[in-house]
Amino acid sequence: MFTMYREQNYWDSRYKEEHDQTEKYDWFGSYRDFRDLVRRHIKPGTRGLVLGCGTSSLSVDLHRDGVDPIVSIDYSPVCIKEMEEKHAGIPDMTWLVMDARQLEFPDASFDFIIEKGTLDAMMVGERDPWRVTPETVAVIDKVLSEVSRVLTPTGCFISVTFSPPHFRTRHYAQPEYDWSVSCDTYGRDFHYFLYTMRKGKELTVRDQERGLSLHAPYIGPETLPTLAETDDEEFLYNIHI
Repeated sequence: MFTMYREQNYWDSRYKEEHDQTEKYDWFGSYRDFRDLVRRHIKPGTRGLVLGCGTSSLSVDLHRDGVDPIVSIDYSPVCIKEMEEKHAGIPDMTWLVMDARQLEFPDASFDFIIEKGTLDAMMVGERDPWRVTPETVAVIDKVLSEVSRVLTPTGCFISVTFSPPHFRTRHYAQPEYDWSVSCDTYGRDFHYFLYTMRKGKELTVRDQERGLSLHAPYIGPETLPTLAETDDEEFLYNIHI
């Protein structure tokens, strides 16, 4: 269920259907909901990249707040064509068809990178967040490795998701990415999570342990015997203390 979120054809079809809608659905709320958490990382002239931009207003909102120039990518040509036409009059905004797993930019190209729900879409279909399949772990690693590569040595990567730290931090907290990890929450009726990765900063000991747990064998909870309806109290005599 929901595995269609991984497919480019699904998004192409969806963007075509939603093309004439005035109000676009914004995953995990709009920019104003977490703006204060992001603005502290934006300085005049910040070079930004939005992964999996979709038809959200996020790129435009960031541009207004000082991320300039800003590049927005998505692997849906339908989406990029719509956004390119819609915002053609805004200078220093670029829209590109690109796969986040293979970014076509030189090393250290951006000071600021953000994704909102893109990694979540890549993880759709995983049945157990404690035991993510090796295939999905590898996909997420490709994206994060590329993000780390194109970030400047003091750059910032923000990831917005519904996944709490005990599930998601272990993906981010890999030493080869050379960044620290912190987490904030936002939202009213439902809390979402905003992770901030700072390049060149060290992981805490706790996050290092979380990172190691991603590759450790899964140890499930011990299964204890229970009293079935057909049992009687004779089992008490067999307990040795």
